[in-house]
Amino acid sequence: MTTTQPDPTTTGHLSVALVTLGCARNEVDSEELAGRLEADGFRLVSDPADAQTVVVNTCGFVEAAKKDSVDTLLEAADLKDGGRTQAVVAVGCLAERYGKDLATSLPEADAVLGFDDYPDIAARLRSIIAGDAHHAHTPQDRRRLLPISPVDRDAATVSIPGHEVATSATVGEGGPATGPRTLRRRLEGGPMAPLKLASGCDRRCTFCAIPSFRGSFVSRRPSDVLHEAQWLAGQGVKELFLVSENSTSYGKDLGDLRLLETLVPELAAVDGVERVRVSYLQPAETRPGLIETIAGTPGVAPYFDLSFQHASATVLRRMRRFGDPESFLGLLEQIRALAPHAGVRSNVIVGFPGETEDDLATLCSFLEEARMDVTGVFGYSDEDGTEAAGFDDKLDEDEVRARTEHVTALVEELNAQRAEERVGETVVVLVESVEDGVVEGRAAHQGPEVDGTTTVDLDPAHAELGAFVTAQVTGTDGVDLVATVEGGRR
Repeated sequence: MTTTQPDPTTTGHLSVALVTLGCARNEVDSEELAGRLEADGFRLVSDPADAQTVVVNTCGFVEAAKKDSVDTLLEAADLKDGGRTQAVVAVGCLAERYGKDLATSLPEADAVLGFDDYPDIAARLRSIIAGDAHHAHTPQDRRRLLPISPVDRDAATVSIPGHEVATSATVGEGGPATGPRTLRRRLEGGPMAPLKLASGCDRRCTFCAIPSFRGSFVSRRPSDVLHEAQWLAGQGVKELFLVSENSTSYGKDLGDLRLLETLVPELAAVDGVERVRVSYLQPAETRPGLIETIAGTPGVAPYFDLSFQHASATVLRRMRRFGDPESFLGLLEQIRALAPHAGVRSNVIVGFPGETEDDLATLCSFLEEARMDVTGVFGYSDEDGTEAAGFDDKLDEDEVRARTEHVTALVEELNAQRAEERVGETVVVLVESVEDGVVEGRAAHQGPEVDGTTTVDLDPAHAELGAFVTAQVTGTDGVDLVATVEGGRR
C-alpha cells in the first residue's frame, strides 16, 4: 500500500489523500491522478485522516485483492465520523470492473468512479465534496471501445489510465519540464519508479478478467515513454521498472512488433538512469531478439518475468495459452546461454479445472528443472465473466487448497536453493533502504517488492540511497541474500 507525500506549498486548497493498492501499474495510475489533482488546485496529503477526500485506487485482480480493497474503503469511511474527512471515493480496477454494483453494495463509499472519470477527476471530487450525487457507471467490456485490429486503434478516443499527455503548460510540479507534459506526480520517493509501456491485453486466457475492464492492448508512443523516463531521472530515479499487462506485445499497434528491442537501449541511455528492468513477458511471445536485448544491453537488468502459469500442455490449452515443459525449458536455456546469472521469476495457477494428478506432477517436475529465482503460486478460483468460471470439471476447494500448499512448499524450497546457488556470485545492488543499522537493496535479478532483497555490509553512516554497490553474496535467507561489499559505491 502506498500513500501520497505532503506538499506544504499548496496549503489552503482542498486536500486529498490517495491510497494505492495492487500492482505497479496502479502506482502509475495514481500518480497520474495526483498530477491532475495537484494541477487543478488540490493539496496532496500523506495521511488519509488529514484529507477532506480519500481516494482509494483499488485492485480487482483476485478475491483476496478485492477484499483488501473493500476493507481499505471501509477503513477510510470510518474517518468521516467526527474527523476531517468528508468523502471517500473508489477508483481503479475494482471500481471500473463493478461500477454501480460496487456502489450499491458499499454505500460507505461516497462515489465509485470509472476510468472515464479520470480526465475530469478534479471536477468530480469537487462535486462529490459539495454533496452532489454521482451515478456510478454501468460496467462494460472495454475491449469493445477500440477496433479489433491493433494498428487501427487510436488511444486518444478512450480514457486509458497512465497514458494521458497534456498540451497545457498549467501542469503541477509533477510534470516534465520539457517535451510532452505527462500528468504525473511522484507519490513515493526512492530510486526506483515504474514506467508504463502499455495498457490492456489482447489475449483471451480463460481464467483472466483483466482485459474486459482494462481494455484492448494499447502501446504508449516511444517518445512519450522516453520523455517520462527523462523526467523520472530528473527526480532522482536510478532504476526504471517497465510495466504493462503484456510487455512482449509492445509496438504491435504502432506497426513494429520489435519496437521494444529498440526502446529499451534508448531508455538505458537516458542520463541519470543506471538500470532498466522489463516486466510481464509472455513466454510464447518472447523473441530471440528481445532475449538478446535484455540479456546483453549495458544498463538493462538481465531479468525475465515470464508468465508460465502452468507447464502441462493440456492445462495450458484449457487456459487458452501455449507451451509445454520442453518449450519453456528451451526458452530458459536460451536466456541462460546469454546471461548465466539472469534472474527468472514466474507465476503458476494450481488446481485449474480439469487438472489431473499427472498434470500436477508435470508442473512440479518443470519447476524443479527450471531453477527459477521466485515463483508465485495461486490456487484457482472462479473470476466473474471468465470462460473458466463456466467449466464443469472443477476441483473441490479442499483439493485446490491442498495442491496449492504442496506446490507452494515445493517452490519455497526450490527458490531457496536457487538463492544458495548465488553464494559467491558478484552482484550489483541498488541501495533502497537504510534503517536500524541495516543497508538493504536489490540485485539485478530481484524485481521490486516481490523477488526478495539483498542486505549489504555497508556502514549505514556512509550508505547512500540510490547508490549502486558491487558485492559478493555470502549468505541467504530464503530468497533474500546477504552480501559483502567489494568496491564500495559503483
